Amino acid sequence: MDAPASPASTWPTPARALRSNFPRGSYLWSVRNAQWRALGIPEEDCEKPKIAIVNSSSELASCFSHLDQVAAELKKALRAAGAVPFEIRTAAPSDFITGAGARGAYMLAARDLITNDIEVAVEGAQLDGMVCLTSCDKTVPGQLMAAARLDIPALLVPCGYQASGNYQGHHCDIEEVFIGAMHVVSGALDRDTLVGMSREAIRSPGVCSGMGTANSMHIVCEALGMALPGSAPVAAMSERMMADVRRAGARIVQMVWEDLRPRAILTPGAFANAVRAVLAVGGSVNCVKHLQAVATEAGLDLDVYRLFEELGAEVPVLAGVRPVGVHSIEQFEAAGGCQAVLKQLVPQLDTRVLTVTGRTLAADLDAVSVRDPEIIRPLDRPVAALPAIVVLRGSLCPDTGIVKTGILERKTRRFEGPAICFDTSDAALAALNEGRIQPGHVVVMRGAGTRGGPAMGGGASRVVFAIDGAGLGDQVALVTDGHLSGLVCKGLVVAEVAPEAALGGPLALVRNDDPIAIDLDTRCCDLLVDSAEMQRRRAAWTPAPPQFDRGWLQIYRNNVSTPARGAVLVK
Repeated sequence: MDAPASPASTWPTPARALRSNFPRGSYLWSVRNAQWRALGIPEEDCEKPKIAIVNSSSELASCFSHLDQVAAELKKALRAAGAVPFEIRTAAPSDFITGAGARGAYMLAARDLITNDIEVAVEGAQLDGMVCLTSCDKTVPGQLMAAARLDIPALLVPCGYQASGNYQGHHCDIEEVFIGAMHVVSGALDRDTLVGMSREAIRSPGVCSGMGTANSMHIVCEALGMALPGSAPVAAMSERMMADVRRAGARIVQMVWEDLRPRAILTPGAFANAVRAVLAVGGSVNCVKHLQAVATEAGLDLDVYRLFEELGAEVPVLAGVRPVGVHSIEQFEAAGGCQAVLKQLVPQLDTRVLTVTGRTLAADLDAVSVRDPEIIRPLDRPVAALPAIVVLRGSLCPDTGIVKTGILERKTRRFEGPAICFDTSDAALAALNEGRIQPGHVVVMRGAGTRGGPAMGGGASRVVFAIDGAGLGDQVALVTDGHLSGLVCKGLVVAEVAPEAALGGPLALVRNDDPIAIDLDTRCCDLLVDSAEMQRRRAAWTPAPPQFDRGWLQIYRNNVSTPARGAVLVK
């Protein structure tokens, strides 16, 4: 598989091997040649592999502000490897910026916009391969979904986490600012302290520095075999990251000549490996629906939710990175990162699967060592023996609900109490400030699913942190059809309850004071109301009018599938 970066006598001639090439003098050859000559591309270069650089650069957020520099280095590497780079741009959603509008509804909806953006640019131009610069939460799954859908040679390059700061002698990152903002709402923190924290929390470009959704999904890329070994996590703009960029530029050209495509890599075994990796690092619950979306786009009949259920009993937490544990992402990277986690998991992995290297996972891991087994523990000495992500089912969530438990030994494992119901996060926050949410309550937040939110916008994370700030984190539970930020690991929260309320799921029928029981050991979440009463309520139920019913969000709402299919825009 060690192919040269450019054609050799053993390879087919470019005109036959590359889908981007057309017969010289034909209509498409002529008009493309005219366009590209105007861009300064020599005619002879039009016979070379043409590689898309998928770049979500944006001046809106620090997550993406460095990607133009990364793209420039990648262009050099692609040209040196005998290819012609074409940079394309996509949407660049950042939770803390793009999440301001429509109660956060643009975030998940942007994931699928990215996928379709890529299809239009790359498939429309019939480019030969692509390198995706992955950054904030939704860019990673959006790019993976596009790779699975288009099935052309593709590589993902994690573009690094941001440096965090120090405030008043204590570590300070975006997680503290997020928590602190909601503690201000509940009166547990003063505004001046929050302002001071916000000035120090982010010291460089890159994604949130904890094991939130972005870093979790960067690990998913590598565990799936879609990123080069050793590339996640990595400090943004570090020399190690830039070396990964150069490696990716050389490797994607080889992949084009080898015709190594994503669907040869994205097998059921690869998805099981990725699920195990997420469980081992106590990663973001958002990885569940994102992995399901990638599997759906890859044409696999695979139930990722069931994989998390089944493998959760086998995979302990091996690394406790914030917010699950006490270690920093920098310590995790120094200990060996994703490669070290996979090395510890080898007895459980399918190591026969292919990766973007063209080798098996076994070959990729052969020479890997764990540099700090206290940070990334072996299977027989885990940080926590019980799973960090638990999939629940029951009468309140007949399809699924998801709990991020963190290190379970510290978590309330069973909770039963009366419901107190809200249709918006603002209403829940007002009730909290008025003292209407009391110890023992199960807070029900609904209308925040893929249809009702839409796109799971709804601010459940804000409510969780505000409850924590009010000192009720261990005294109330929360149940919602919305999703949680990857940085949320507070209290007992059942998220992404399905079917969602907007589709008439049981969550829509809950009334104040209805008893709800949550049990992590039996993996159940039940509404303790008899079936006859539920039938009466269902007969009287009418759906709430849709929120934000215009433009892209209306298109999304009208076409989105259920979380069981990854909430993708395909039926």
